[in-house]
Amino acid sequence: MKKILSVLVALMLALSALGMTAVAEEKPLIGILAPATSHGWVGGVAYFAQQAADELELNYKLVTSSDADEMSSQIENMIQLGAKAIVVWPQFTGVETAAEMALEKGIIIYNFDMKINVDEKYADNMYVLTGDNYGMGVAGAKYIVDKIGTEGTVLIMDVPTSGNVAADRKAGFTDTIAEIAPDMNLITIATEFKREAGLNDMTAALTANDHIDAVFSMDDETSIGALQAIVEAKRTDVKAITGGGGCQEYFGLMTEDAYKDIWVSSATYLPNMIVNCIENANAILNGETIDHEIVLETNIVDRDNVQDFLNPDSPY
Repeated sequence: MKKILSVLVALMLALSALGMTAVAEEKPLIGILAPATSHGWVGGVAYFAQQAADELELNYKLVTSSDADEMSSQIENMIQLGAKAIVVWPQFTGVETAAEMALEKGIIIYNFDMKINVDEKYADNMYVLTGDNYGMGVAGAKYIVDKIGTEGTVLIMDVPTSGNVAADRKAGFTDTIAEIAPDMNLITIATEFKREAGLNDMTAALTANDHIDAVFSMDDETSIGALQAIVEAKRTDVKAITGGGGCQEYFGLMTEDAYKDIWVSSATYLPNMIVNCIENANAILNGETIDHEIVLETNIVDRDNVQDFLNPDSPY
């Protein structure tokens, strides 16, 4: 009798497992597309995307791509797999045709950070969530003025190769400086969103300028390199530096003794914003109404509040 009961229990458990599998398979497929990792922030986006999808127990497929052709092929593959929504971080131009193919099939496209330029007739199925690049510049300008006053010399570490990202951040900064500190002397150099570039370009700027009161850097990686250059040059004139992105290593520098005489700050543009995209795409598929365009507010992080932003589980 016990043997029969054991067999029945095992059979019930097996049937239950099959039922759970069937339920999981009934969930709509969500494709998640991101660029291949070229920057710590990019890796953080992929990490948080997968974490969110797992926690929500979604039926999803996450892939990364190195160029527009590869991302276009992945969008087409998602169509063939029957995806109902695609969350995409479209860092490449040239994926418009594939995106419109998906939209023609009624697939939701949820853009992260940037938006694919498709025909306006697809607007009902297009969504975008991004950080506030212009607002980061505004916040950076106000922070620097708060720390050094309305007069002085500020070095702008521009990144012209990043398209609208740096352009919007710089515009927010210069527009605000023109309004609240019109006598500020602004010097602009070109750099990259890399700490090595921050180190090399800041070193050159320090050599060319015998006095710099503050630095408007647009990225935490750039700022890490710039801070190294300032310390190695034994410069004491720089009193504030900004950043952007949400790098935990950079956050850790804010309270280090080596930088106690410099207000080290960052404007948030956190990689875990992708979580909102995953959640919203799932909500749309469940019949909820979500705004088609969402811009998340930026916050300034420095030694006074950095403890609120530390995340030991973050890969970036």
